[in-house]
Amino acid sequence: MEAARRLAVAAAVALLAVTAVTTALSDAEASYIARRQLLSLKEGSNGELPDDFEFDIRVDVTFANDRLRRAYIGLQALRQAIYSDPKNFTGGWVGADVCSYFGVACVAALDDPTVTVVAGVDLNGGDIAGYLPTELGLMTDLALFHINSNRFCGVIPKSFSRLTLLHELDVSNNRLVGAFPEVVLEIPVLKYLDIRFNDFEGELPPQLFDKSFDAIFLNSNRFVGHIPESIGDSPATVVVLANNHFVGCIPRSVGRMKGTLNELVLLNNRLDGCIPPEVGELANTEVVDVGGNMLVGSLPEELAKMGKLEQLDVSRNLLAGAVPEPVCKLPALSNFSFAYNYFSVEPPACVPAETAVVELDDTSNCLGAARLEQKTSLECAPVLKRTIDCRTNICSARPSPPSLPKPTPTLKPSPMPPAPVVPETTPALT
Repeated sequence: MEAARRLAVAAAVALLAVTAVTTALSDAEASYIARRQLLSLKEGSNGELPDDFEFDIRVDVTFANDRLRRAYIGLQALRQAIYSDPKNFTGGWVGADVCSYFGVACVAALDDPTVTVVAGVDLNGGDIAGYLPTELGLMTDLALFHINSNRFCGVIPKSFSRLTLLHELDVSNNRLVGAFPEVVLEIPVLKYLDIRFNDFEGELPPQLFDKSFDAIFLNSNRFVGHIPESIGDSPATVVVLANNHFVGCIPRSVGRMKGTLNELVLLNNRLDGCIPPEVGELANTEVVDVGGNMLVGSLPEELAKMGKLEQLDVSRNLLAGAVPEPVCKLPALSNFSFAYNYFSVEPPACVPAETAVVELDDTSNCLGAARLEQKTSLECAPVLKRTIDCRTNICSARPSPPSLPKPTPTLKPSPMPPAPVVPETTPALT
């Protein structure tokens, strides 16, 4: 889990560094490249490959095996789909020796160590403009496909469902569009999914969290709607859904991720309601960031059960009441920001201090004149006078205690009515 967290942080830093030097595409250029992709698709194919597709292509080069031949077809199709390659990453992609191509990695095949195959393509940071051709689906030995920090446009073709050995897919920081690329849900062994910093939109399919992904990075797109309740079924260690347009509650099912989840990042969406107490069940989680939403009510006291929590950010919400002191005393906590809220009570352990072990931020709350940089009473009054009971809020309501069954009334047997008296009859005289 710690390795996954370091990987996520390092990837984010690297991505930001490369983004700073990436040349932006104009909307017109992006549209032109996307149209080129659409024109390249066979009518009605939706980006899928016919079963006999590779046999329709003539290649006047000899290869050590058919799998390298298919990789050559896929790589050459990618080269042809490139509109601009300012760093000349693919300039040397010539000839049959695909294993010598820049960014291409070859290994012995998993099913036959005597056969060499292309197992990885890594063109990160190339500032390449282009689209993803359907022929990439021929590269069925790929375990890794990384093209982050480029300018690829269009969609992820349906043919990616053929990449049955693909373990890592990183297409982050490009100009890819469309609904959530459900083709990734058809890749059977995919573990690392990174599609952040693109223009994907629409709602998330609930099936996303039924897959065995270890890392899910969807931040900085244009996704909308509710976060599916199925998130609690995900075995992922890292889930980052930040900088989208999600609405509604934080799903209570997140508590079911307590065995695996290391980082949960939901900042800068439009989530509302109270923070569900089930978040406190994430005993192994080290990072929780729900800042920049519209969350209301108080912080659940259950957060004090998160013994491994290192970073907690609930800033820039509408939270009020008292900051729970046990949360500020969590044993692993190093950073806790509850700034830009409406908290009115701050226990001593939660007061920022230069000598404090935990870096605390209480800026812009309703803590009065005793603390610096606080909201005025006029700013605080509208929120503080509107008390929200998170015990009954739709996002965090505790289950009602089971009602006792009503006692079944004991039926007493009714006394039998007296037998009717039959009058004696006098025999008739004859």
